[in-house]
Amino acid sequence: MSFYSSKSDRPTTWLGLAVGAAYGLTIILTLEVCVALHASAQFATFNFVAVVAGIAGVIGFSDLRRYIVDNGATMAHSFGTIVRVWASCFFVVVLSVYLTKTAADFSRVVMISWMISTPFALTLTSILCRWWLFRLYGAKAQRRTAVFVGFSEDAQRLAESFQSTRMFGITPLGFFDNRLAEGPGSQVPRLGRLIDAIDWIAKNPVDVVFVGLVQARASDIAPVVDALHDSVASVYFVPDSTLFGLGHMQYAEMAGRPVLVAYETPFIGVTRLLKRCADVILSLLILVPLMPLLLIIALGVKISSPGPVLFRQMRYGVGGQKIMVSKFRSMSNAAQPSHGEVAQATVGDTRVTPFGRFIRKTSLDELPQFFNVLGGSMSIVGPRPHAVEHNELYRKQVKGYMLRHKVKPGITGWAQVNGLRGETDTLDKMQRRIEYDLYYIRHWSLSLDFKIILRTVLLVLRDRHAY
Repeated sequence: MSFYSSKSDRPTTWLGLAVGAAYGLTIILTLEVCVALHASAQFATFNFVAVVAGIAGVIGFSDLRRYIVDNGATMAHSFGTIVRVWASCFFVVVLSVYLTKTAADFSRVVMISWMISTPFALTLTSILCRWWLFRLYGAKAQRRTAVFVGFSEDAQRLAESFQSTRMFGITPLGFFDNRLAEGPGSQVPRLGRLIDAIDWIAKNPVDVVFVGLVQARASDIAPVVDALHDSVASVYFVPDSTLFGLGHMQYAEMAGRPVLVAYETPFIGVTRLLKRCADVILSLLILVPLMPLLLIIALGVKISSPGPVLFRQMRYGVGGQKIMVSKFRSMSNAAQPSHGEVAQATVGDTRVTPFGRFIRKTSLDELPQFFNVLGGSMSIVGPRPHAVEHNELYRKQVKGYMLRHKVKPGITGWAQVNGLRGETDTLDKMQRRIEYDLYYIRHWSLSLDFKIILRTVLLVLRDRHAY
């Protein structure tokens, strides 16, 4: 789905909301069943819980990107995803009843049985939604035939996706290309040269024509495109994703004109507000209960070695702007770099104090960065901020390195929960970290943020890369 609004996205939007509404209704109905099975429980008592849970369910499961027909991720929610999203929804419900001081009004038996049974009810809903999506997109009467004019690598991958995924509703009949051989591993037959496409399309009814760009010269493609004006076939252009050495291009509309998006931030307009609200709320929920712990850690740092409690370092933030990032000091004060080349901490680093080793191992040294989040310079989830000197070094060695600064840096990130935390002592490690960072930017969603946060909590106490 493009980051900008597009008329073609509206059916997808409504579909995503419809599926989200089905999940929300399932959550409410499961609660009602649990109330009905408990003799002393009253339906009216649980109306507030039902409303909160239903809204949370619609928001949590309305993953629009999942239901885009031209996206390979088209699928129903897996059981693991259902459990994660439902856990977040249930947390919202528990937090709501706690803040309203109404927890005593609700039966613990009903709440526990509802918490346990809902994932299974949602799994059944997921299966029904998947069946409906197959009926909607994959029905034989709805299938369309297609040919490819100019069989670029991207066009070949598109054809293979049509062949392997029935839900796309398109059957590729073949391709026209001046090259004699078929694409490597392609099961789509070659129907002739580019010029042969004109007569073939005129004589054979076909629903969709995909025109692959870049591989063929404009002079070869132009007659075919001109001839398509006299047909009833739908026409799509398939640009080469490696055009100008760029990848992952997306279609979008700006001011009513089609454009190809190579790089963009997902946080525009409402999404930026949504991300900011989540950051502020979660930061307050974490900092307020942990305030006594922060004071204990500060005292421990002060006692363990002379010097300031906090270590502050200049790093790059969103847009490449320099920001000051704070963390609890874990090294002796004399070893803290203020400028020049920064040496990353290594296993058994003698600069790290004994208490510093403990707070680094448990990631407690990162807690002051939640104040950076409240101040707006950081986010809870995002690419980890590197020292300015590291940015200047790796931006010249890793292609696309600076693209990670299109979003706010985070306390944790997709790379960190995938084993890329700690020292980047080789160029390959940094390249892999950047790949994960860019994946996060391209595929951001609130559910992905919550997934990363939950995985961070599970990893923080047993991460071998922390030292």
